[in-house]
Amino acid sequence: MIKITKEKIAGLIDHTLLKQTADTDDLKKICYESLEYNFASVCILPMYVHEAAALLKGSRVAVCTVIGFPMGANTSYTKLKETMNALELGASEIDMVINLPAFFNKNYKYVVDEILSIKELCKQNNALLKVIVETCLLDEQQKIKVSQLVSQAGADFIKTSTGFSTGGATIDDVLLLRKNIDANMKVKASGGIRDYATLLKMIDAGAERIGSSSGIKIINEIV
Repeated sequence: MIKITKEKIAGLIDHTLLKQTADTDDLKKICYESLEYNFASVCILPMYVHEAAALLKGSRVAVCTVIGFPMGANTSYTKLKETMNALELGASEIDMVINLPAFFNKNYKYVVDEILSIKELCKQNNALLKVIVETCLLDEQQKIKVSQLVSQAGADFIKTSTGFSTGGATIDDVLLLRKNIDANMKVKASGGIRDYATLLKMIDAGAERIGSSSGIKIINEIV
């Protein structure tokens, strides 16, 4: 296990609120918590981006939102419009679900071209792109293949999970993704990370960003 400070841990966490039942009071709460704890970002639903950007203006906390979420089945045109709108409203980090139907149909060019187009849009707006690959739906060879495709498209991060499918991040998945992506790409582990011990294992395995709705609990477990 590694020993790092509360501040460093907080700086790795995307403080997450993606429940459909979340209201504006929930949004304000997560933004104020992120300011207090200096989390890396708030990861929120697209409809809350504008308000979150206003609440976090002038702070180091980024506004992160999700695209094509959670199924990954939107067309590239729709995802591009979603991304453009999110960036215009104040998002500076985009967590996009890979086009899962295209991937399972082995239409790899479609998968790569979609990521490339959204990456270019993010680059033009100085935004990070994280690509969610939903590891719980993939076998080992598919995980290796998807790592290669995301690397080819030049995303900033590959992200394990939406947290809305059959499973979340695992240590083995983080290790496998880290092994098969480009050296300059990072891994975001997300889904089911609810305590400090699990977070440390994810970091030891190679994750450089953690998505969790339990960020405050995790920080408070650090002694």
